[in-house]
Amino acid sequence: MGLPAKTYSLKALTDIWTGDRTGPSRLITTGLLGSIRWWLEVIVRGLGGGACDPSNAQVRCPDRQGRRCVVCELFGCTGWARKFRLDVLNANGEVQQVQIKEGNRFKVGFTPLRPVKPEEWALLDVTVRLVAQYAAIGGKTVYKPSDEHGRQNAAHHRDYGSFSIEQSPGIDFIDIKKLRAYVSDRRWRYVDHGNFAWASLANFWSLNGRHLARQNASQSSFNQVIGRPEPKRQSSQGDSWLAGRRARGGQEPESKKVFSCKRPARTFGFTNGDQVSLDTIKTKLRSAWHDLDDAEMRTGDAIMEELLGEGST
Repeated sequence: MGLPAKTYSLKALTDIWTGDRTGPSRLITTGLLGSIRWWLEVIVRGLGGGACDPSNAQVRCPDRQGRRCVVCELFGCTGWARKFRLDVLNANGEVQQVQIKEGNRFKVGFTPLRPVKPEEWALLDVTVRLVAQYAAIGGKTVYKPSDEHGRQNAAHHRDYGSFSIEQSPGIDFIDIKKLRAYVSDRRWRYVDHGNFAWASLANFWSLNGRHLARQNASQSSFNQVIGRPEPKRQSSQGDSWLAGRRARGGQEPESKKVFSCKRPARTFGFTNGDQVSLDTIKTKLRSAWHDLDDAEMRTGDAIMEELLGEGST
């Protein structure tokens, strides 16, 4: 089949999980699509725009006046179809039907179904590049690695969601000021971000070359940072914002806000204003890495300036 209009050639550095309860053996394109959308929402909020939470019936688009947020304009919502088709192809350009495994080369293509604005292409492009360089995609990225002998292969200690970009499509350069103006334009729906305001690039941090893990039965640098007991089989006495919330008593689980991968070594996460500031995160990370230098840690604003610098695409 012919390649879509905008195609990225990628290499999986870990397995990429898009499966559901039936297991990981097949690729579920909608899972990948949802993850791309989530990171685009993070970027839009960080640029000063509004992005609804499509999983929340109280705030998802459209609003009562029929307006959409800038993300739903591209990805669709009730009464408004997505502007593009997402194709995932193997290295030979054939439809990828099985799970993407570590070492696989694959292609992700975006084919416009209706006109896509240059600003929308630029936002998609910066989303793919952000995840490739500083984060991860798909499911199970909340799993933590282990430094215990033989444990890295355990299902709940595997790394997921990392990839590198081997070739990018030609995307017209749009500088950060113009993208800020685009996402904050008054034509888009105003969104009260409320409880999901933390999921913004303004709160994002990342550092490469280091990972958090379980060291042995009684020590876990990952649990130390997020505030859970380090010894195995010792339950938490009240989860923290960083640790998330486990499903219990009919309550929905909440994700951790710190993520770590061993191969390639990468740790990233989010702050939450005054409740969990960047200085708080640094202090917690230094409890695991005493030699951590401020220069190793990249904040969302610095990352965005780098990714949207002249000639960066």
